[in-house]
Amino acid sequence: MNWNSDLINSLTWSADIINIERKQKVADEIATKVKDGDILGVGSGSTSYLALLAIAKKVNEEKLNIKAIPTSIEISLMCSKLGIPLTTLYEHRPDWLFDGADEVDPDKSLIKGRGGAMFKEKLMISSSPVNYILVDESKIVKKLGTNFPVPIEVFPQALLHVEKELRRIGATGLMLRPAKGKDGPVITENGNLILDARFDEIDKGMEQKIKSITGVIESGLFINYNIEVLIA
Repeated sequence: MNWNSDLINSLTWSADIINIERKQKVADEIATKVKDGDILGVGSGSTSYLALLAIAKKVNEEKLNIKAIPTSIEISLMCSKLGIPLTTLYEHRPDWLFDGADEVDPDKSLIKGRGGAMFKEKLMISSSPVNYILVDESKIVKKLGTNFPVPIEVFPQALLHVEKELRRIGATGLMLRPAKGKDGPVITENGNLILDARFDEIDKGMEQKIKSITGVIESGLFINYNIEVLIA
């Protein structure tokens, strides 16, 4: 029996989408790659949302059978609204994935996690043999850290230890990410906190340096991953 939920049926993207015309083009491009039987990793962000809408349209028109493994609760709810069945990494490995990014450098290294879902996003990218990163030109930078800090998911009781260790490896600025729809800090889907860290330089080893700190769950640095960047 269907819930026929007004909450699900009324879902929309939670913010204004900038550069929507350009993003729509790359969203339509990613929809052309969908084949019957695909298991899709579905990332977070506005471009991924537009891609999901385009994919749902194709699925309905061509009567395709696909399944999605989402990286966030928001995308899970949107899949429910669009009638796209969900699965998990317990049952399936994704055939391919699409996701967004906050920054992309010339080596195709990324900063991700402005939406707070970097742990699941990194797990999905690591699990998928093919990964498409959908961005507009504003996300292309000469070096990581130009426009955005590095998001770091932290076990709450380790917060001060992680702060000390991040400063030791070169963090020049740290902020506990505040929430906008609730009092206090952002709480991730894993029940953790997010530190946004600024670095003057982000070298090839920085991802592993951050990950080696006890209490760090994951960071938004994606260095040397198997990705293809599609620019809107």
